[in-house]
Amino acid sequence: MCKGQGVKEGWTAESLGWTEDGRLVGATLVLYRHLPGVRRSFAYIPAGPVLDWSAPDLDRLLTPLLDRLRAAGAFAVRLGPPLVYRRWTARTLKDATGPGRRVGDVLPDLVEPLGAAVADRLRAAGWRRCAEEGAGDAQPRLIFEIPLAGRDRDDLWTGLNQEWRRNIKRAVKAGVETGEAGPDALPLFHELLGVTERRDGFRLGRSLPYYQRQYQVLNEAEPGAMGLWTARWNGEVLAAHTMLRSPDRARVWYQTGASADHHREVRPSNALQWRMLCEAHGAGASVYDMRGVPDTLDPRERAFGLLRWKLGTGGEVTEMLGEWELTLDGTVNRALHRAMRGYLGRR
Repeated sequence: MCKGQGVKEGWTAESLGWTEDGRLVGATLVLYRHLPGVRRSFAYIPAGPVLDWSAPDLDRLLTPLLDRLRAAGAFAVRLGPPLVYRRWTARTLKDATGPGRRVGDVLPDLVEPLGAAVADRLRAAGWRRCAEEGAGDAQPRLIFEIPLAGRDRDDLWTGLNQEWRRNIKRAVKAGVETGEAGPDALPLFHELLGVTERRDGFRLGRSLPYYQRQYQVLNEAEPGAMGLWTARWNGEVLAAHTMLRSPDRARVWYQTGASADHHREVRPSNALQWRMLCEAHGAGASVYDMRGVPDTLDPRERAFGLLRWKLGTGGEVTEMLGEWELTLDGTVNRALHRAMRGYLGRR
């Protein structure tokens, strides 16, 4: 067991592993948020735990984890099984766009049997799906993935739609230069992120120190785990994106993108995404994860623009199983969990 501080302020972190007959059967990172005035906390397990979710005795595998969380003073736990539930191809969703349409309205191209089975098992054990309880997920439930395994560079290029290919060629012709930068460029990235938030009408609420801590902590734990990539034109940085890599390098995440308001005609963001996609492919990654997408298929809604942009890469929308919560046994625990959910519902 290993304890330590992570990137998130106000949280403590604990890495856990549990064994059975001398064999490791589960591992996870737990984040604890302590409530003021009480000696209890809310336990959050993002994208975990890692275990055999197909095991018929899933409750038994989770029992040591829940026992540990009780002993640590947790009143409730939220986890996000790293399992896929449904998938839609770019073509399917492009054909389904229209007024009032949502991704969930469209028949998926694939339903993952394991995801559906685990959902049933969690419900039977008393877990509640956050999306169905109105609490919402902390991590995106709908994500966009570009499969890389078994594909060559030409296949990736032809997978892009005509608009993407045209924009990348325009950037190359204009002389846009892309490459990886170091942590010294994070202030410029954060400045461009503020520009992007104001332009596109969203607010991540992450400070520059947040990204600096993230860069330091992740790369100290695993060199190369986080990178910052930029697109320059005439010496000026017009776009900057952060990239995360899994320890086994099988998955690469495009985490956060930022771009300037001016000189958008040279298409720096398209050029930068193509460079990052090629770098992930060249490093042997099997998936390029472009993170969350909205569920709207209505072209009249502003949020649809983000989904449309990602669909142009030829990837697929993946619905994860989502996050689930369980109140740990005890009257006080139930009262604290109700109070926390009520507080969050009023924010």
